[in-house]
Amino acid sequence: MSEARIISPRVTMIPATRERFTSMPIHNARKRRVAAYARVSTRDEEQRNSYEAQVDHYTRYIQNNAEWEFAGVYADRGITGTSTKKREHFNDMIEDALNGKIDLIITKSVSRFARNTVDSLTTIRTLKERGIEVFFEEQNIYTLDSKGELLLTIMSSLAQEESRNISENVTWGIRKRFSDGKIMLPYKHFLGYRKGEDNLPEIVPEEAETVRRIYRAYLEGKSPSYIARQLSASGIPSPSGKANWRPETVKSILTNEKYKGDAVLQKTFCTDFLTKKFKANEGEVPQYYVENSHPAIIEPEVFDMVQAEIRRRGQSGRRYYTPHCFSGRIFCDECGSVYGSKVWHRHTVWQCNSRSKGLTPCKTPALRAETLQDAFVTAFNRIIENKEEIISICEKVLSERYDADALAKRRAELETEMEIVTELMQRQIALNATQALDQEAYQRQYDEYEARYNAARQALTEINAQQSALAARQGKIAEYISLLREQGLITEFNESLWYATVDQVRVLADGRLRFIFKDGTRIEG
Repeated sequence: MSEARIISPRVTMIPATRERFTSMPIHNARKRRVAAYARVSTRDEEQRNSYEAQVDHYTRYIQNNAEWEFAGVYADRGITGTSTKKREHFNDMIEDALNGKIDLIITKSVSRFARNTVDSLTTIRTLKERGIEVFFEEQNIYTLDSKGELLLTIMSSLAQEESRNISENVTWGIRKRFSDGKIMLPYKHFLGYRKGEDNLPEIVPEEAETVRRIYRAYLEGKSPSYIARQLSASGIPSPSGKANWRPETVKSILTNEKYKGDAVLQKTFCTDFLTKKFKANEGEVPQYYVENSHPAIIEPEVFDMVQAEIRRRGQSGRRYYTPHCFSGRIFCDECGSVYGSKVWHRHTVWQCNSRSKGLTPCKTPALRAETLQDAFVTAFNRIIENKEEIISICEKVLSERYDADALAKRRAELETEMEIVTELMQRQIALNATQALDQEAYQRQYDEYEARYNAARQALTEINAQQSALAARQGKIAEYISLLREQGLITEFNESLWYATVDQVRVLADGRLRFIFKDGTRIEG
């Protein structure tokens, strides 16, 4: 058997015809299409000059290179570098590059391109797959170079950390202003105030009257949805300038303490410096309550009255539609159900809702609106006939501040307790960081402090609610006294007086009406 003949392999090299990264023909004489990207992150005068200087520099830099073809300068002004999503011209540049209009992108540094490592690398890899190169001048990095991605990863991470430090410094500055009692308002979307010459909120008279109208309407028994419809129908623009009001906007105005001249600072906080996501502050970071921080549109007593009414409605479990002044104020004395309007033979009457639905066997009668109006005139005039005595009683109630003083004293005690426990917790943490403590004992002690703090905070919340309710009650009585002093007898139903004086009316089984006025006075007729 003959031996196999050994055949030596013959290798023929096929020369490359295209560039490794750009995929362009090696001997192609076409110039590289080069674009530049510039960005400044603020809009002040100094940065505006920097922006224009960058654009001018890159235009001349590219046009003076004989081997390059100028593909434009893409620039964003006043845009943060932490994310590429909001940079319009940056995104236009990337789109043009991927569409074959750009071969090389020049930018000053990694931080000008993006401070977010993920964004930076994702974008550059996408460009690299299409043979598009990015050159960073300060770091002398070409992304198609073999060392490019390693260096880029390191530099992007450093840039991201720089962005984190900037964000933390800004956050510190904001919290320092909070702790100093300096407030900030989103004036473009905040009804009633504008930025004054001293950088403090200044009242806008016509907008302030809208705010007062909202508060008056709510205290008169109107619901936020009803108030929103009325404001929309009146052609009054919402805080954001829209024609239609939303009930949520009305609720926000009714519960915002800034309208009484105070301010709770840091209601929300930023959870991530890259995504810029905010969440409601539920105790994760400190809050600051600043009293008398700016001029008030709503008297504190009126504000407290509204908060008390909000709580009352929330506890009642009923929905408030308030299409009529009697809505939500007439009650069946037998079953406690509210009276609602019904149409009988083309006439509107008011009847116990539970009885009309067959839910209860109560005997309270249906009433016409005229009957209720006449009864109010009679009851109100009886109040006026004895107003001096009623005013004297009301003033005595206002002068007895024992409850208010006791609540204020208890509140001060709880605030002191929270400060002491916070200091003890901080000492415990510091001690554990510097000494080798038994961790089970440390955790037990810390849990005890935390339980003490939470108990004091819960008690303080309850005290604040009681103080608010008491202030609302006192505000109602003071307003009632003022009205009685100025008011005489009436001869016909007055809707404004009805809203201002009547808390509720109870319909008895025999058809009699019990009027309960806002000072607690009860009159049956």
